[in-house]
Amino acid sequence: MKRFPWEVIPVLAIGIALGLFYAWMVAPVRYINTVPNTLRTDFKDQYRILIAASYASTHDLTRAKARLELLGDSDPVQALSAQAQRMLAAGQPLDVIQQAARLATDLQSGAAQLPPTAVAESTLSFEPPTATRATFPVETDTPQVGPVESPTAQITNTILPLGTATPRPTHTPTATIGAPFILLSNDIVCKPNLTDGLMQISVIDSRNHQMPGVEIIITWIGGEEQFFTGLKSELQAGYADYIMQANVAYTVRIAESGTPVPNLSAPTCTDSSGQTYTGGFHLTFQQP
Repeated sequence: MKRFPWEVIPVLAIGIALGLFYAWMVAPVRYINTVPNTLRTDFKDQYRILIAASYASTHDLTRAKARLELLGDSDPVQALSAQAQRMLAAGQPLDVIQQAARLATDLQSGAAQLPPTAVAESTLSFEPPTATRATFPVETDTPQVGPVESPTAQITNTILPLGTATPRPTHTPTATIGAPFILLSNDIVCKPNLTDGLMQISVIDSRNHQMPGVEIIITWIGGEEQFFTGLKSELQAGYADYIMQANVAYTVRIAESGTPVPNLSAPTCTDSSGQTYTGGFHLTFQQP
């Protein structure tokens, strides 16, 4: 009867251990030029931040969507929104969070929404050609003047009134950039199917367009919380909400500007059967 070769087992164990040590420590596998969907979770987050920053500069929604698809997320909008919430909780820069929130909102709506600053630049760049055309009627009179230098003097004089006419852009929508937000409405909401104490906030501009990426600050005695509109773009681009606790007075304000709205406490509502429950509010802020 043959004896089992027990001495082979230690040799195999040592060989396997040496092979694992070489594969993991000496010459581990290195991925070069790999596809984005194989990245680690934290690297995917950085990739989304870069895509949102690029989109904030170019407003090319098609390219941003194509880049996000490389990550293989089942729902890119939800992935961006969830990352914006995590970044907010981690205290990361607000401008970076706003870029991610705006991209999520535009992906949800399917159209790129230019921020007010971009509209301002395009409006102001259009004004100078209109102003220079006003000098042409003056030049038609210049051939009657003998000296060649006189047209130059007349053209110079016509520029001075244009400088005094610069307040005209204040009548355009660009003048409302940075204007303080005002409370347009504050309605008590009594709907049993809603979450108890739900404070709903809508932020719109002067043309009643939804405004995503607007920071909202809620304070109460001993606490403060901040969040952004547009993180629930499936409802509205300029929508945000917050769950109030009973018997707590809250103050709400728009972070950029605006007058705080104080003493907001969850109201008590009564249903059709006479049972009481905690209601909520719907506040609408507008930038005039």
